[in-house]
Order: sequence, then structure tokens, then C-alpha cells
Amino acid sequence: MTAIALTLALGFGLAFAESGLGLGIVLPGETAIVVLAATMGSPAEMVALGIVVMLGATCGDHVGYLLGRHYGDSLRETKAVKRLGVRHYDRATDLLRRRGGLAVFATRLVPIVRTLTPAAAGASGLEYRRFAPASLAGSATWSAAYVGGGSTVAAVTAMTTDAFGRATWLLLVLLALALIPVLIIRTVVGVRPVSAAPDVASLELAARRSRFSPLVSDLQH
Repeated sequence: MTAIALTLALGFGLAFAESGLGLGIVLPGETAIVVLAATMGSPAEMVALGIVVMLGATCGDHVGYLLGRHYGDSLRETKAVKRLGVRHYDRATDLLRRRGGLAVFATRLVPIVRTLTPAAAGASGLEYRRFAPASLAGSATWSAAYVGGGSTVAAVTAMTTDAFGRATWLLLVLLALALIPVLIIRTVVGVRPVSAAPDVASLELAARRSRFSPLVSDLQH
């Protein structure tokens, strides 16, 4: 097997595991994809990697979706979901209830939640005709973001190796890519506002006013 074929196979496998098996908890798939993309020697190889990463990601999504369809609501109590975090599963379920198929696309760049969303979609009964396009679009976006990030790493480091060193630029780009899930949460998924704590002083003042209001009324008359 040639080096490029091995790289493509590894890219597919990592994307599949990240989406379908939750390997990203141990090894962040984004980091691995960026590193693989940075080793590509030509635009054609970069495009090929982007395609196989997209296919691997959506295949992983489909495994989760089929598991959700098979197990239904009982999936929430499985060891796999508990290992990833029930609160993340509940969050994915809530997003699906509010956003439908859009949640599958929107959570693609949100770690852990993206692994559980396809399974939650299957368990919640989301129609396949709505799931499949969202999965493909989300996988394409994810692939483009991180394969493109790897391409940027390769291009920038090639021009600045003497000045800053390859490792420094790689670290900077990886840190920048780590901010993407945060931006997605704030702008696409949305963050629910935290309920403000009750103003104790205001409540006490209101109670005092209510006690004295009959007295004031009597004095006025």
C-alpha cells in the first residue's frame, strides 16, 4: 500500500471512529485530520483526503443513527452513552426537538455532542430523508474546515519555517481551530441564558410594603 493510500485510509478510519465510536474523547479527530492534511503533497491529494474524511464522518453518523433506530429510548441507558455523558445525549435530544434535522448539521463542529446527535436522531424518530442530507452537509463542512486547516498549516509553515519554526505555526493553527466549537455553540446552536438569582432585598421590600399598605390606606381615609 502506497503512502497516500495509507493516509487516505487512516483519514477515513479516524473520521468514522470520531463520528460513530466516540474515539475523539481519547484522540481528537480534528487534530489528527489537520496533521494528515498537512502531509499532503498536492492539491489533488488534499481533495482526495477531504472526500474520504467526509465519507468516513457521514458513515459514522449513519452507524449512530441506525443504533438509535434499533434501541430507541433505551439507548440513553446504555454504557456507551453513559461513558460519553448522558447530559450530552440529553442536550442533543433537546436540540433535535427544537431544530430537527438542522441539529445534525449544527452540532457537527461541537465535540462529543456531534457523536451522540445521530444516535439521538435515530432514537427520536427523525426521518431518514431529513437526517441524510444534514449528515452529508455537516460532514462536508467538518472535512473542509479541518482538511483546509491542514492545508493552511502546510502552506504557512512552508513560508515561515526559518522565521518561526514549523512546530510553532502548527501549534498556533491548532489553537485557532480549537475555538471553532465555541463559536458554533454561541452563534448556531445557541446558549440558553442562566436564570438570574432572585433579588432578596427587593423581595423583602415588597413584603414590607404589602404589610403596611392597609395602614396607609386607613390613614388616607
